[in-house]
Amino acid sequence: MKTPLNKPILGMSACVHGEKVRYDTGHKKSDFCMTELSKHVDFQTYCPEVAIGLPIPRPTIRQVIKDEIITVSQPDGSGDVTEPLREYGQKIAKRIENLSGFIFCQKSPSCGMERVKVYYEHGKGCKHDGVGFFAKEIMSANPLLPCEENGRLNDIPLRENFIIRIFTYRHWQDLIASGLTKHKLIKFHSEHKYLVMSHHIESYKKLGQLLARADLPLEEQADLYIAGLMVALKKLSNRKSHTNTLMHLQGYFKKYLDKSQKQELVEKIQEYHEGVAPLLVPLTLINHYLREHSEEYLSAQVYLSPYPNDLKLRYGF
Repeated sequence: MKTPLNKPILGMSACVHGEKVRYDTGHKKSDFCMTELSKHVDFQTYCPEVAIGLPIPRPTIRQVIKDEIITVSQPDGSGDVTEPLREYGQKIAKRIENLSGFIFCQKSPSCGMERVKVYYEHGKGCKHDGVGFFAKEIMSANPLLPCEENGRLNDIPLRENFIIRIFTYRHWQDLIASGLTKHKLIKFHSEHKYLVMSHHIESYKKLGQLLARADLPLEEQADLYIAGLMVALKKLSNRKSHTNTLMHLQGYFKKYLDKSQKQELVEKIQEYHEGVAPLLVPLTLINHYLREHSEEYLSAQVYLSPYPNDLKLRYGF
């Protein structure tokens, strides 16, 4: 893995961190985040409900819709905290340029990213398409910021996708902090080409075309590039896209490997494609050959190790 110059800092709902700030004095601690991910990132925690002055313990609050307007209050309509939550979210959203990602608490009326229950005023029935008022402000003001919910991180493909995005974004932040140049931008893209290919082949082509343009100011080109990159990486990779990427990578070894070695690599890629072996198997073989036959361009590819290996996220693919 290419180590970021600076350790990623993630925003996190305080209850997911393990802080007892929920309405019932409980928490929603994420074992993965606090046991495994915490070895490689730092956390900056927020509890918007406590921040706006609500006590611990406290009455529950929920989103309520009336005349197409959604508010946040106690179930009986008292204790409306809609504006305080919105204002706190807007305040924090302006202060998190140092963050490389954010982990929100699922289903929370303040921190849920999606599918938050929105109750009808009379209390009978609800719909599940709300967004937490704090989370909404954070995401709206920081559209490039990788964001995820604690519950969704139990899904291994979603977990891996999020981890890839936060480390990629941290590398981008390091690049910008070091002083943007056209050479650095081209080098960054060169290192991430196969990672993008494994997620979205069309974006792989479009980003290359973007950087080939000579009519754009560097800053505008960089802004368009990182926006396109983060959108591309948000798309989940799959066996087909990984297989296509692996087949491209194997081409670099044609002049180094003998017939039996070439056949073995093809077989391992095919086994992965058919679901017989995890992604780690062909990648391990590629990395083995790379150690034996130095290939500078290939060695620099983030795809081969996009995050710390001890997170073990490619064992299950």
